[in-house]
Amino acid sequence: MSEVPLVFDELAREHSPMLYRYAYWLAGNKADAEDLVQETLLRAWKNLSSLREAGAVKGWLIIILRRENARRFSRKQHPIVDVPLEILADPDSESDRDEQVIELRKAIGNLAENYREPLAMQIILGMTLDEIGEAMDLPQNTVATRCARARKQLMEFFEQQANITEGASR
Repeated sequence: MSEVPLVFDELAREHSPMLYRYAYWLAGNKADAEDLVQETLLRAWKNLSSLREAGAVKGWLIIILRRENARRFSRKQHPIVDVPLEILADPDSESDRDEQVIELRKAIGNLAENYREPLAMQIILGMTLDEIGEAMDLPQNTVATRCARARKQLMEFFEQQANITEGASR
């Protein structure tokens, strides 16, 4: 019996929750997120021999997931709808009921995609700048700049909200 199925089974168990969180954030619903994870793991299984470094598994899987998500849109046209960001997190998470968390998700959702995606990878997946750069095929400095700008925009947004709230209470 080959070692590969056992290794892959372990890899899938370890990384599936992380893949699901990111897929759910990308897809906006449970069914599509589950499909994305399944397609990602299937493609990873087929291409396991192309993985050169065991330490690069997380980034490798994220790259596959992002490509599977892009394929999803190239295969069929989905209607474009605004999805409230409060439903884009793990529905079982207690923190998702927190009003501040919901507001943060909305604010992140309002960022331009080139800022939103690397910040989400850093926050949701805990990826390093190097890992994000590899997954997005960007230099680390570009990723760092985009994450810094995203955080700055979020701070400005919340400062404006605080000023509006302060002004309304006077």
